[in-house]
Amino acid sequence: MAVDLDSNLSNKIQEVQREIKKTHAPLKMVEPENLHFTFKFFGDISSSQAQQIISATEEKLDNYHSFPLHVKGTGVFPNIEYMRVVWLGIEDPQIFSKLQMDIDQEFVKMGFKKERSYIPHLTIARVKGPKNKELLADTIKKLQDIEIGNMTVEKLVLKKSELTPVGPIYTDVHEFYI
Repeated sequence: MAVDLDSNLSNKIQEVQREIKKTHAPLKMVEPENLHFTFKFFGDISSSQAQQIISATEEKLDNYHSFPLHVKGTGVFPNIEYMRVVWLGIEDPQIFSKLQMDIDQEFVKMGFKKERSYIPHLTIARVKGPKNKELLADTIKKLQDIEIGNMTVEKLVLKKSELTPVGPIYTDVHEFYI
């Protein structure tokens, strides 16, 4: 389950990606067409589970309306000493986080694992090794308050992910308008 990125923000995000690429750290950039905020990762699911997910999500979304999102700042998971993922954050993520927690409660009832410490983020790169780690860390710190821009969240998308040698291929399974 994901929130697609507003394409108007893509150029600014690609600028950030180019900036971190300059570190020559071993990075796998997320392609512009694959940029999205992951709301919930389900793993392999059956078609009946997908239908349950769709029904539960539609029911919960009745309580929500579209809302603004301000994309700002870079960070890493799990931490700056051991970077695996480079991400962009959300300023004032209260509505986004509340929606994620409300829907996640429904998914837990279906037997999916509860998200423990969900941090709304947009993955822009994966770190593939320690080379130039210090320079990458310095660049991330330099970009920690970068302004990316605003978008409006108007829908969630249930996505299917197919892993290939050149990267994931995402297919939209169902769209949920807020």
